[in-house]
Parts: sequence; structure tokens; C-alpha cells
Amino acid sequence: MSEEYNKGYLDMELLRFTTAGSVDDGKSTLIGRLLYDSKAIFEDQMEAIEKASLKTGDGEVNLALLTDGLRAEREQGITIDVAYRYFATPKRKFIIADTPGHVQYTRNMVTGASTANVALILIDARHGVIEQTLRHSFIASLLQIPHIIVCINKMDLVDFKEEVFENIKSDFDRISTKLDVHDIRFVPISAKLGDNVVDRSENMDWYDGTTLMYLLENIHIASDINHNDTRFPVQHVIRPMKEEYHDYRGYAGRIEGGVFHVGDKVKVLPSGLSSKIKSIDVFEGHVEEAFAPQSVTISLEDDIDISRGNMIIKDNGLPKSSQDIEMMICWFDEKPMMLGGKYTMKHTTNDLRCVIRDVKYKIDVNTLDHDKEDKKIGLNDIAKISVKTTKPLYFDSYIKNRNTGSIILIDEATNNTVAAGMII
Repeated sequence: MSEEYNKGYLDMELLRFTTAGSVDDGKSTLIGRLLYDSKAIFEDQMEAIEKASLKTGDGEVNLALLTDGLRAEREQGITIDVAYRYFATPKRKFIIADTPGHVQYTRNMVTGASTANVALILIDARHGVIEQTLRHSFIASLLQIPHIIVCINKMDLVDFKEEVFENIKSDFDRISTKLDVHDIRFVPISAKLGDNVVDRSENMDWYDGTTLMYLLENIHIASDINHNDTRFPVQHVIRPMKEEYHDYRGYAGRIEGGVFHVGDKVKVLPSGLSSKIKSIDVFEGHVEEAFAPQSVTISLEDDIDISRGNMIIKDNGLPKSSQDIEMMICWFDEKPMMLGGKYTMKHTTNDLRCVIRDVKYKIDVNTLDHDKEDKKIGLNDIAKISVKTTKPLYFDSYIKNRNTGSIILIDEATNNTVAAGMII
């Protein structure tokens, strides 16, 4: 691979998207079709899929097997775990999270969707909008995924009728009023046959919109990241201890918001001490500016006591600070949440402990009703809770910054990740 091509590939914009839908709506088949029609499958992969398809006796190549890697998934024809796939076109790089449709795997969907720019919500054209559609749309909204593409699949099984597409679109528009998503697109497709996935469908000449691949390649995601409020959680302090870098002290991490320039006046939290940016280093060398979500090393003009978990910011927008936090959580563990229980909290690069103080309400994700009486939170439940931390936390609301507004909770006894939280 030439150096020019390699640099061009690294500089390409990355889009992360997740699939969601009920069982047998065709999520894995759609991803297989995207990979196949965009020429992102190697010959040996295709041969393996063809051999596996022969064993099932379907008489045709099953593209869903590209993402269903577990034996149980292939035997049952379902997705159980989150499967990640990577591919690129001349316009963009993509990371796909193929998530399960079963109710009992809600936690897996939350995991796969937590970093996505786009959610593909599949609807079976024969069944229309169902409870699972509302569940997955609500989770996409809860996770503040900025863009939703509703793929009305299996149009070949309803004779590619326009009225079916329009009816489902109207039904989804009605439930979308309950969601906090501002960019929703609709595409009628047949993942099995490839209609409107990568290539335009000859069977649906009434549809004047774009193909799914065109949307994925061109949907605007640059403004999805908060470039106003500067946030740089320190992950590691770099001291090379070599003669040529004798006095070098750099702070490495990933910029979670905003833009930093050499010479900017910055403040370090929680100490509140100020300094100026002396240099910004990336893998290729020195740069004059850096922005989210770049990973960089920043050095300051003054020697300040800074360690992992501290945050470097500019004065243009301060994060909130509190020990009393309210958040929406999805519970991941089979052991129920304990009111009054102590858990380890991870927030950006910061580790601290917290106590569960109260359950404000539990959400019925099929109706979106709030249950204020049921305080028992178990596997896959979604609820609003309040916690108290052992030290002040510097954070943003999740709606303002998905990175500095999210946390995970860990059971101190088992070291299991028991919950993902979105700070209100």
C-alpha cells in the first residue's frame, strides 16, 4: 500500500453506525449486502459463506453469515452478541455494530449503539411498526444518536408497493414525536435482493430518494461533536527521561470536545490552576491546533501537578461540578441494582466511587411510561437514578457532550460492568 494511499485512508472521515430491529427483520443480511455490493468482502470470506450456506440447505448464499460469527447465532439464525465490521469506500471509513433484536439482549444493543453517529432501524414491510420498533427507537433517542435511517425492509414480499412504504412512514412519524431525534430518513429496501441498498431499485421507480449507501457516505456528521466547549481528560503523563527530552512533560489523552491551539490559556481541573499551551504533539509531529476526537499530547508552559483523571479546559465553557448526580442508566448485570449499594464509577479517565441514593422512575420501553413505584432495577432495565460520589465530578449533560456526560458503573466485588449511564 503506497504512503499516499495510506495517509489518505487515515485522513478519511469515520462514520460509526448501528443496526436495530426485531428478530428476522434482516439486520445481518443488510450488513452482508452492504459489504458484498460495495466490494468489501475478500474471496476467501465469500467462499466460507457459500460453504456455510450449503450446510443450511437454503439453496442460496446467506449474507447474514458475514456478521453472525457465533455458532449459536448461525444455528438459530439470530444475532446474540454485538458484531463489529469495518469497511471503507472512496468517501468514508465505516464501523458497523450489528446488534441483537431480542428483548433479553437490550444491554448488547446499548453497548453497540453508544458511540454511533447513525442508527439504522429496520422494519419488516409485512409487519410495520411494532413494539420492538418503539423500543429500539427510544434507546437510539436515549443514547442521543444524532441521525436515524429507517430502513423498511423486505419490500419484495409486499410487491414493492408504495402505499405500504408510505403507511409505515406515517406510523413511524407518529411515534417519533416522543423521541429526541431531529434527523430521520426513510429508505424502502430489499436487503436480500439488494434494492436501494447500494444500487437503485428498478422495482421501486416511485421512490425518488437516495440509496442507503449514498446516505451513509454523505450524511453530515461533522457537527455531531461539540466543538465549542473544550474538554481534555488527561489519560497519561509522559516523562521520557531521556537526555534530549530531559525537561519534557506531556499530558496524553483524547480531546472530548472543542479546539485547542498552541498559546491558548487553559485551566486544570480540579485544582483550578492556569497555564498556557506550550505545544501539541500528534503521531506525525507538532501541530498548531487539535480538535475532538483527536488523540494528542499537550505540554504546558508552567509546571503544574497534573495526573490521570484531571481535565484541561479553556474558560469559554466550564463543565458542571457536583457530587450529587442524576442519570439515566441501562442495567447490564443479572444481579439487581442495590439501593444504597456502593459501586465504582468510571467517567472519562477518572475513577471514583459512588452510592446509589434513589430510583426516580423505571421506564417501560414498550410504552415509554414512567413507573415511580417499582424500585427494583434488574437486567436490561432502563431507569432514572440519583447517586452521590466520593469526590466532585466535572461533567457535562449527556445531551451536550456524549463523552463527558456518560459513565459506567462497576461492581467492586466481581469487577463486572453493571450499568451504563447518561448524565441528565
